[in-house]
Amino acid sequence: MLDQGKTMDNDLMLRLIDGAVETIEMHAEELTRLDQAIGDGDHGINMTRGFREVAAKREEIAALPLPEALQQLGMTLVSKVGGASGPLYGTLLIEMGKAAPASGTPSLGEIAAMFDAGVAGVKARGKAEPGMKTMLDVLCPVADTFRSLVESGNVDDIDARLMAVVGHSLHRTSMLEAKRGRASFLGPRSVGHIDPGACSSALLLGSMLSVLYPNA
Repeated sequence: MLDQGKTMDNDLMLRLIDGAVETIEMHAEELTRLDQAIGDGDHGINMTRGFREVAAKREEIAALPLPEALQQLGMTLVSKVGGASGPLYGTLLIEMGKAAPASGTPSLGEIAAMFDAGVAGVKARGKAEPGMKTMLDVLCPVADTFRSLVESGNVDDIDARLMAVVGHSLHRTSMLEAKRGRASFLGPRSVGHIDPGACSSALLLGSMLSVLYPNA
């Protein structure tokens, strides 16, 4: 993600926030349509509300050290998104913040550990595992791939490799039967639909990678 030696400075955090906000705004209707098929039909609305609040606090958040910035982002989403998504996305960011180095530029290994900590928090908060047709069906394969690439030192084109995993993992959620959330009430009828939480996760990961690797 971050190149070695590249600082997580105020400008970069602002661009990450702005990219996430723009992505959610652009895809709000798509997220709502996906959620209308198998959920409450409000995922796009809820995510938009939360990220508009993030946008309103962008300068304040970007001025904070990385651990505090991530935790503030998480707490904002917990309080403003609502439904299940707010606590889950909030937990992801809060736990990443707790695992972030107190100062300096996080290495790729530290970022992988941060992401692992965030995903572990989502698993615990949602009492879910991959295969249950949730956001974890995107987050877990990406975290596993990222960690594997970093540990092997094979980080050339890491953004393209991660995006390939994002796309494949998102498509695969349409083949799964939901085991958590409102979609689980549909049982086998949930098969054939992309999970809205997995879709918003994929969109946000794509936004983040496009900011970190703008010339890829």
